[in-house]
Amino acid sequence: MIPPALPGPRRPVTQEDIAREVGVSRTLVSFAFRGAPGVSSETRQAILEAAQRLGYRQNAAAADLARKRPSAVGLYLLDLRNEVYADIFQGIREAAEDARNRLILTVSPSANSLGRSSVDSLIEARVGIVIAATLLDPDADIKELAQIVPVVNVARRVEDVDSVYSDDPAGAEAAVRHLLGLGHTRIAHLTGPPHEGHQGRRQAYERVMADAGLPPFVLTAEDYTQEAAEKAMRPLLAGSDRPTAVFAHNDELAVGAREAAYSLGLTVPDDLSLVGYDNSRISRLHGIDLTSVDLRALDLGRSAGRVALERLADPLAPAVDLKSSPHLVVRGSTAPPHPVRDQRPGRNHQKDRA
Repeated sequence: MIPPALPGPRRPVTQEDIAREVGVSRTLVSFAFRGAPGVSSETRQAILEAAQRLGYRQNAAAADLARKRPSAVGLYLLDLRNEVYADIFQGIREAAEDARNRLILTVSPSANSLGRSSVDSLIEARVGIVIAATLLDPDADIKELAQIVPVVNVARRVEDVDSVYSDDPAGAEAAVRHLLGLGHTRIAHLTGPPHEGHQGRRQAYERVMADAGLPPFVLTAEDYTQEAAEKAMRPLLAGSDRPTAVFAHNDELAVGAREAAYSLGLTVPDDLSLVGYDNSRISRLHGIDLTSVDLRALDLGRSAGRVALERLADPLAPAVDLKSSPHLVVRGSTAPPHPVRDQRPGRNHQKDRA
């Protein structure tokens, strides 16, 4: 006996199937899905119900081709392990979903990688715009990229390219002045490799220290991760002339510095005050309690999403330059320096402060 033939793969439901089901033309079905005028609310509802009943899945890429204008939003994230990028992503997703735009995500292979190769994959996916959080590429390369596909920079400013960013120099100045106000004089700055467009925090630190008549000390980690920070900080903290405070480029580096301190038997803030940057979720954890500069990552994401949608609607509009003001959130990781730990050569710190 010959067994019955197995059923083959089910044919995808098409707009023609929906048109036959409802008794309308395929063009009217297409108009209904696109939200175009000329379709009554009753007919549109009947079409959508039939589509759901039949199991229709709209091909968004084909819809873009029919409109002759890509509507998908490409999103590039520098480091998915860093929680500030998760907040930025959430804000962008809210904006894109409200407008029913597809969101296509790509992530950098490392926290210190240039982003052009990753962005190229978004271009190959025919996105209409790229939101970049955050490209480490030189300004000239980003401007060249923006000639191929519109770009919205997040947490970085590039002249003549849409940019949504926080005032990094102002945030860094608030952080360093907070430590100076507590009485610290040996304040180090922990950062990652230098990249064009990402030096505002370091430059502000150096300026404020110079204004206070104090020598700056910049320590550069291999990248912007906790592991790199811990590796870079341990030799410094093991020395006899260690700093009493550290201002880190981001919260990830600050937490790495904290781990290095505790591994050497030092405590925060008694032996070392720490200030991070981003005000990410990790800074608010019990036991971490990190003083940090809040750049309002969720709001940056929402604003970047809105700017991207506006750019899709009006490709020829002038470049957007949207700067927000950060603020310092003081928590338990900063305190006045221990009198014995903060003596400059030949001087008593308590007398200096008197």
